[in-house]
Amino acid sequence: QVQLVESGGGLVQAGGSLRLSCAASGSISRINDMAWYRQDPGNQRELVATISRGGITNYADSVKGRFSISRDNAKNTVYLQMTSLKPYDTAVYFCNAEVRGSTWVWKNYWGQGTPVTVSS
Repeated sequence: QVQLVESGGGLVQAGGSLRLSCAASGSISRINDMAWYRQDPGNQRELVATISRGGITNYADSVKGRFSISRDNAKNTVYLQMTSLKPYDTAVYFCNAEVRGSTWVWKNYWGQGTPVTVSS
């Protein structure tokens, strides 16, 4: 089994910054893609950013130029640096990872979510 533990969420004023972290632990052989999603009540969970093991990144149009995703493979950790935060960024943020354990099978895991609230 694999667990994803998130931290860094909280309350911030518009224009401010936050850094989210998500560390994977458990029976891990290799982690492939990692990603951040967000979800507001009444809406579908949406993709915010992805990063491959080699560092190739992709971003949703709504966060391009403001958010930056990165990872530390030695720590099995993915980060999301958020700057110039807007009220519409308010949501619960989830990390996601594709992990290979002791078998040949890749499995997808989710964190529990960390809330981010941006005040106007």
